[in-house]
Amino acid sequence: MADFFAHDTALIDAGANVGEGTKIWHFSHVMAGATIGQNCSLGQNVYVANQVTIGDGCKIQNNVSLYEGVVLEDYVFCGPSMVFTNVKTPRCEFPRNTSEDYLTTRVKRGASIGANATIVCGVTLHECAFVAAGAVVTKDVPAYAMVAGVPAKRIGWMSAYGDVLEFDAEGFAIDSTQTKYQRLSAFEVRQVG
Repeated sequence: MADFFAHDTALIDAGANVGEGTKIWHFSHVMAGATIGQNCSLGQNVYVANQVTIGDGCKIQNNVSLYEGVVLEDYVFCGPSMVFTNVKTPRCEFPRNTSEDYLTTRVKRGASIGANATIVCGVTLHECAFVAAGAVVTKDVPAYAMVAGVPAKRIGWMSAYGDVLEFDAEGFAIDSTQTKYQRLSAFEVRQVG
């Protein structure tokens, strides 16, 4: 007996690896070579392609497709109807549909992607990055950065907890959990306590 839940309408192909405590809801499809961690939630109509890796504790909302080349680390949030791509220059007449054609998109631990955002393949969203709803991400997003717009640009910094960070004159900020952050440059913030 499986140690995860799959709704009766969900399709889990033989060979898929699904972790304990994970819930897969209505009309979702998990392909044979996919790996999903423990205690994840996959909403309605989620597609997980062959060779996709999803870490522990991820929440993937309704209508999200994770195509081959996508890697989610632990505790990633994917908002409703957000989009991952996996081929940089798709053409219908000249298909690019082999594993060598797919660029890796990595979403690191604790990152959040808002509803209807698009993540263009080949980028990395670093730890606790925050992508606003509707943004189009075309380049790497630094750890703790908040990005918005088309194309997405950094609009601020956010703590792992989800507080907007306000830095003092010395370049330090403390979130509501009393965790301290340091701004090292215009492009880099780190957690220091």
